[in-house]
Amino acid sequence: MTLSSVCIQRPVLAIVLSIVLVLFGIVGLLNLEVREYPNIDPPIITVSTNYPGANSDVIEAQITEPLEQSINGIDGISIMSSTSREQQSQIRVEFNLDKDIDAAANDVRDRVSRVLRQLPPDIDNPVVEKSDADATPIIIVFVSSDSKDILDVNNFAANVIAGKDTDYTGVARREFSEKENIQ
Repeated sequence: MTLSSVCIQRPVLAIVLSIVLVLFGIVGLLNLEVREYPNIDPPIITVSTNYPGANSDVIEAQITEPLEQSINGIDGISIMSSTSREQQSQIRVEFNLDKDIDAAANDVRDRVSRVLRQLPPDIDNPVVEKSDADATPIIIVFVSSDSKDILDVNNFAANVIAGKDTDYTGVARREFSEKENIQ
């Protein structure tokens, strides 16, 4: 006796088996995490340097290139990219997944400190930061008004809107400033 002959002779059993399969599928869909890629945060270190008054060509030649050459010798780098803008240099270093982020940050700090003497003396000290994937904002609120003054809008945003997020645990809040307001 095969399954198909039993299901033909007993249609209620076939319906019950189908419903059980569908229920297992629904339970599995609701309880199992389905992802195309695993949830892995690669170790990313960012080196930011400010040089007030310098254009992007000076930033590139005097800051970004020496830092890149020094950082490039670190073992385990998978991707390194840099951006040179007016008054700012930013180098993003992504390491292989097996590299410890704390060890990678220490290696980058060591390499940056080696090249500090070659950089212009009036720059701000380079800032080495470990990237935290959970620190990326998932909601940004812009507040504007056609009838209210910018100070009133700023007070409303800081006191009413930003004050509501303290009710939730794990919520980080960014403070408002008058310079950051939108018209």
